[in-house]
Amino acid sequence: MNIEVDLTNCDREPIHIPGSVQPFGFLLALLPDFTISIASESVKQHLGIAAGELLQCPVDDILLESAVKSIRERIDFLSGPDAVERMFGIPLMPDGPPFDLAVHFSGVYFVIEAEPSIVEPGVNSGELVRLMLARIRKRRTTTELAQEAARQLRVLTGFDRVMVYRFHFDGSGEVIAEAATSGLESFLGLHYPASDIPKQARLLYQRNWLRIIADINEKPAPLQSLPMHTNPLDLSMSVLRSVSPIHIEYLRNMGVGASMSVSILREGKLWGLFACHHYSPRHISFERRTASELFGQMFSWILEGQIREEDVAYESKAQQIQERLMEAAATHAHSKRAVLDFMPEYRKMIACDGIAVWSEGEITLDGETPRENEVKDLVAFINRTSPGRIFATAEIGKVYAAGESFRDRAAGFLAIPLSRTPRDCLLFFRREIQQSVNWAGDPNKSYQEGPHGPRLTPRKSFELWQEVVRGQSKPWTSADLHIAESLRVTLLEVILQLADLAARERRNAQERQELMIAELNHRVRNILSLVRGLVAQSKTTAVSIEEFAGVLGGRIQALARAHDQITNLNWAPVALRSLVESEAGAYLGARADRIEMKGPEVALDPKAFAALALVVHEMMTNSAKYGALADSVGRVEIIWNIDDQSGLVINWKESGGPPVQPPSRRGFGTTIIERSIPFDLKGDAEIHFDLFGVQARFVIPPNFIEWVPSLANASERIEAKKQEAPRISDTALIVEDNLIIAMSGEVILLELGARHVNTAASVAQALNSIERTKPSFALLDLNLGNENSIPVGMKLQELNVPFIFATGYGERAPIPAELGSVPVIQKPYTREVVEAALANMACAG
Repeated sequence: MNIEVDLTNCDREPIHIPGSVQPFGFLLALLPDFTISIASESVKQHLGIAAGELLQCPVDDILLESAVKSIRERIDFLSGPDAVERMFGIPLMPDGPPFDLAVHFSGVYFVIEAEPSIVEPGVNSGELVRLMLARIRKRRTTTELAQEAARQLRVLTGFDRVMVYRFHFDGSGEVIAEAATSGLESFLGLHYPASDIPKQARLLYQRNWLRIIADINEKPAPLQSLPMHTNPLDLSMSVLRSVSPIHIEYLRNMGVGASMSVSILREGKLWGLFACHHYSPRHISFERRTASELFGQMFSWILEGQIREEDVAYESKAQQIQERLMEAAATHAHSKRAVLDFMPEYRKMIACDGIAVWSEGEITLDGETPRENEVKDLVAFINRTSPGRIFATAEIGKVYAAGESFRDRAAGFLAIPLSRTPRDCLLFFRREIQQSVNWAGDPNKSYQEGPHGPRLTPRKSFELWQEVVRGQSKPWTSADLHIAESLRVTLLEVILQLADLAARERRNAQERQELMIAELNHRVRNILSLVRGLVAQSKTTAVSIEEFAGVLGGRIQALARAHDQITNLNWAPVALRSLVESEAGAYLGARADRIEMKGPEVALDPKAFAALALVVHEMMTNSAKYGALADSVGRVEIIWNIDDQSGLVINWKESGGPPVQPPSRRGFGTTIIERSIPFDLKGDAEIHFDLFGVQARFVIPPNFIEWVPSLANASERIEAKKQEAPRISDTALIVEDNLIIAMSGEVILLELGARHVNTAASVAQALNSIERTKPSFALLDLNLGNENSIPVGMKLQELNVPFIFATGYGERAPIPAELGSVPVIQKPYTREVVEAALANMACAG
């Protein structure tokens, strides 16, 4: 189906009914009786059947019975007009390859979209999203949050450039964060006019979170339909929907070969986009796109929560002033004085440069404002055009032509009506802010003869276009408008108690927060299967979110510390003393000498070490909260020895602390202490809450114990190497075919000083990256599926670039003699292991 688009309807281009799909998959539209009514021509290349042959056929005659059954079952999950269900790895034809499916309703049709499954061994999309979210949650400002999110999404998707594009109040956009391959021109800080993303496209972004264009030069696959089919198929929720020719021109002018966008919503409205560009065709798996969409949704909620916190703080300050105003204003017999007496307070509530009150035919000014006669005329205009409602603008010349004469003093205003008739008014003014805006090319629309006739042709120049913007003030935010509305109610109804409004607002905010937390918990439970037990048990004893996070975080950190010590020694037994020192240091720091340790130098099997780590963590936690470590004088004595059966007996004794009270109920922490060792190791555990100090006894069976004195100082040796390790500078390179390990390695190298980290999953990608940008250091996974990174190592040695091999095969790795001096670390590696290897390289150099 071809729809003409010219200058008269370009902004109304029907992009939701293009009549074709991208050919990396195929589409079938079924009638309620499950017969095929519409099929894309790309079905031929995927199923080997021409689209015309499928029309009017029952889908049961075409696809495997098991596939149709699975698809029918998914119908029950489709709730709402924009619901889309996904299915992965579904065989559709006998002896055929598996496909990934997306199903949704479009009018009377049930739409099935399929694309070949892309198997990515070792990639757990849920785990990737968890890691990405953990990293962005550490950021405090919107800019930091956006920058880290762009970097994480680029690692997940592999696009050459990922930008966070934020929309402004006038519809234009700005690139506020960017992560790009080294060597590309930066788009950070560039502005784009509102016309770049038409209104109908923005509406689709609000409904459909993710959009991919795998190859802008790929010919779309038309939809074939029955002769009686007259209405075009609405593809608003389609994952394969073909691309507007205007947008294709736009991308081609930028040199982009493939793109992907992920929506960022705030309060259900489009706040911005993750805009991903690749300078050659790029198609990523449906599963990875689903992970990107999930990340975009979670990022939106985190961003909304952060912005909401800032707004709540701003509004809370104003609320406090309003409550004082309400109490004082109620004592005034004259309403005019009740308004005028608090003009300085109004300016503290809403950020402004000046304020004016028009009350009972008189004007009172404070700060930087228009003159009295100018304010009088402005009030008359407001009462004519917007009587009884709050009115705000950041560009007075656009709504009130006479305002051009005083825009240098008041370019923006916010008006609050103070009576039920259009008479009295409170106005806040903001002065003009002149700013230089960097546009990505001339922001003005140009109409010329394009490849599709006389119509809007996307601009061909994306060079920097600077414009000095005048006549605008700082925009009024939603928080400003909320405060203004609240102030209006206060001044109109001084006899009402605003506490009721505040309580309702708090309840609404609490409900939103609880809904968000419930959604996050639901998704996290599905993703973090490894810690599901800890989450489920920990939350039953927590009385607040903060306590839950602290308890759970502490337990996970205890496991992480234990895991780090285990992996530092390549899964060899680890010294018991190291475990106790690690937990003591985490809680007491320099005061760790309050814990006395005695016993032979023994090491624990990794399984026993991890189980005991949780037990010791819970004992330390309880002691720090309620026991001997809760004050400044208490002490803990930990003594261990080998008993007659060669088992390890650990005695814990607290003294000098506050009197001990037995717990009123058994929480999850106590359960860990009493049951972990008996259940996991078949050992013994007992704890006594004596009045003068807690005492406990744990027995570890002999099959988990080794007498290894040489391990006693393992942690000290690691720390010594850590202190000597040199810092990485400039660009680093990671060659790794497992995305999770690559992401972890990227964080390690950034922490060790690298300013930029390039990643590659194959030898070809690595050599291309080296050709573009010579790294200062490289970390190479020796085994890359069907190839190894030896050619990359040879190239780096030729360029005199230091590098380290990482492998899971240890000394059996096939490293040639000429690279025999290159350090080899074993997976899974940590920052300490990499630092130690760097230190050894420095010493050898």
